[in-house]
Amino acid sequence: MKTVAIEAAHEAGKILMAHLGKLHATQIDNKQKFDFVTVVDKQSEKKIIDIIRAVYPDHHFYAEESQKDEQGGYRWIIDPLDGTTNYIHGYPVFSVSIGLEYEGEIILGVVFDPTRDELFVAEKGKGATLNDKPIHVSSIEMPKVSLLTTGFPFRSKKYIDYYQQSFKDLFSKMSGIRRCGSVALDFCYLAAGRCDGFWEIGLSPWDVAAGYLIIKEAGGVITDFAGGDNAVWSGNVVASNGKLQDEIIKIVQKAFAGQIEK
Repeated sequence: MKTVAIEAAHEAGKILMAHLGKLHATQIDNKQKFDFVTVVDKQSEKKIIDIIRAVYPDHHFYAEESQKDEQGGYRWIIDPLDGTTNYIHGYPVFSVSIGLEYEGEIILGVVFDPTRDELFVAEKGKGATLNDKPIHVSSIEMPKVSLLTTGFPFRSKKYIDYYQQSFKDLFSKMSGIRRCGSVALDFCYLAAGRCDGFWEIGLSPWDVAAGYLIIKEAGGVITDFAGGDNAVWSGNVVASNGKLQDEIIKIVQKAFAGQIEK
């Protein structure tokens, strides 16, 4: 299944690169306000599903742009283009994210960055890799020398004031905060030790699933806002190298107190 997922991610990446910088306005639609989909998202997703289904016709899918099967057995959770707004503008930070769950548990995660030819993979209990080399989270313990990543809550703008409070409080304690526009890559960079923590609200399962396992298998921690194990489906995520988790959660919980449960 890992081999098939990697093949699907690479083939989807070829589609993304082939169309980068060539989109017309007629090829871009609004799913909802501030949330876009392109013909490339759809082509990429179809390619991924076709490749997987050819080998595993009985598997289920939970994909951003099309099929959303009920939970049970093997189910692939797919984001065919994570970072669509970046992609539309030719901003070269986007990825393909493919997670696999079995009976509700994430057992495989694959994220491919076609612009840098970086492939992040994790299998449950087998660690995480970048281009076949093991990766691990950072060992930074002190907030004042840590680097965080985040994503702006474009689907949840009603929470912007609370998000800005969390940003302000975290920024005052950390050395820096970055926002790249691809959650899947934020997770992978955390797993590879390129940053030390992450938080965001209002994410979708396909944003989180693959990176969730990659972080855990690299030795990191990823939770919902309550500190529980519902990060994939709650969409409200705090992740870190483990050493900064309590500090980040404390600040996030204070900022969002009474607004969201997890």
